[in-house]
Amino acid sequence: MSRIIRAVEPEDIDQLTELMYQYIVDFYKRPKPSIEKVHNLIETLLEKYEGIQFIAEKEGEFLGFATLYFSFSTTKADKITIMNDLFVVEKARGTGVAEQLFKFCETFTKENGYAHMSWVTASDNKRAQRFYEKMGGSLGNWLNYSI
Repeated sequence: MSRIIRAVEPEDIDQLTELMYQYIVDFYKRPKPSIEKVHNLIETLLEKYEGIQFIAEKEGEFLGFATLYFSFSTTKADKITIMNDLFVVEKARGTGVAEQLFKFCETFTKENGYAHMSWVTASDNKRAQRFYEKMGGSLGNWLNYSI
């Protein structure tokens, strides 16, 4: 059976939660959010009003996920997507899963009338930066701040 990329469904919550913990805690070394918070986020995205999540799956095993949030650009006077997450489990890295997820998000963005898709990555995540450049992305002129 080949890999498929698809939108997350309600029955995916448990397996997706584990994947998100790998992303949050193991990869980004952030504190583990409560299961209630993670489930609330997934359930919000299942409604497909504020965003959407996609998974890469092979024979029932989740290999990665991507999250698009829906927003707007005042300077474009149009709606946009923000790819907030693109994560692939370690054993599937370098196999094309990230590229499939990225292209799926890009296609969703175009087919649903969004002006563009943007994303951010950690300044020390050089592998992701090389990947995004390979996918045709370019470093923008904006600096991101948080409070």
